Amino acid sequence: ARWEHRTRGRGGAAEARPRKVIEDPYETAAKTASGVVASGAGKTGGLYMPPYKLAQMMSGVDDKASAQYQRMTWEALKKAINGLVNKVNVSNIKAIVVDLLKQNVIRGRALLVRSLMKAQGASPNFSRIYAALLAVINTKMPEIGELLVKRAVNQFNRAYRRHDKVVCNGVVKLIAALVNQQLVHELLALQLCILLLETPTDDSVETVVTFVTECGAALAEVSPQALNSIFERLRSILHEGAIDKRVQYMIEGLYAVRKSNFADYPAVLPELDLVEAEDQITHEVSLDEQLDLEETLDYFTFDPDFEANEAAYVRVRREILGDDSDSESGDDDDDDDDDDDD
Repeated sequence: ARWEHRTRGRGGAAEARPRKVIEDPYETAAKTASGVVASGAGKTGGLYMPPYKLAQMMSGVDDKASAQYQRMTWEALKKAINGLVNKVNVSNIKAIVVDLLKQNVIRGRALLVRSLMKAQGASPNFSRIYAALLAVINTKMPEIGELLVKRAVNQFNRAYRRHDKVVCNGVVKLIAALVNQQLVHELLALQLCILLLETPTDDSVETVVTFVTECGAALAEVSPQALNSIFERLRSILHEGAIDKRVQYMIEGLYAVRKSNFADYPAVLPELDLVEAEDQITHEVSLDEQLDLEETLDYFTFDPDFEANEAAYVRVRREILGDDSDSESGDDDDDDDDDDDD
């Protein structure tokens, strides 16, 4: 950025103060798109671009295969995905799924995964909603479901190594919701509990109680023996009496929840039961395996086959949603999110 300096006389009330010169936003956006603006200028080149201006600029680009146009469509895709994820709830989840599939979520699969994980991290109690949304998309595009599962497992492993209780408790709610939706195999749930209870602490036991409360109903149905082994381990920890009284009460509360057959914590709420069991694709991921997080997908890269890939997604979208899917809703880009991470 350019700076101008203005000096005052000795009688001035203030010292010389720099004044920033605001560049033309179209010029700056063009520099950002072409890579002229250095990445150190900010996560988006130091410029916020309102959706209507972005759309106006895109319509003025003649070369639809240029890096400038591709970057603009990438930013528009990011805004659309973030806006849709941020407004999803139980009542509108079906409509949000349709609107998401109208976007090129194959190109933006990492954007969708990051947006879902960021929203879930901010609101862990909405984990079931985000998992239900992903469950529908996973039946059509399982690579998106697999990517989120791998990143959720990686996030848990990092939080566990750092003894980050808040993140651990949040991400286990997400993993529990994925188990409930059969997006991830129940063996992962058993692995997670074994790891946390191997050397029990107040925090690790509390995390297990949170996890089993959320997905115990599903485990009781698909793997009752594994669930029994978890409760036996919790019983021995309770009898040892080495943990805090508060955590002991939490274990006793979990036993009460189990005695009621998890009546207050069903695996899937009726309004979020959107996928038939035989249609779901379950991913098998282990806690100790080397995971490919595909982090390069998080950032814009030039695609030499951009137009062909966009046309291919149009065909996929029509196959999933029907021929009328080309009439996209006009307010997809209105709800922005400031998720411009890196």
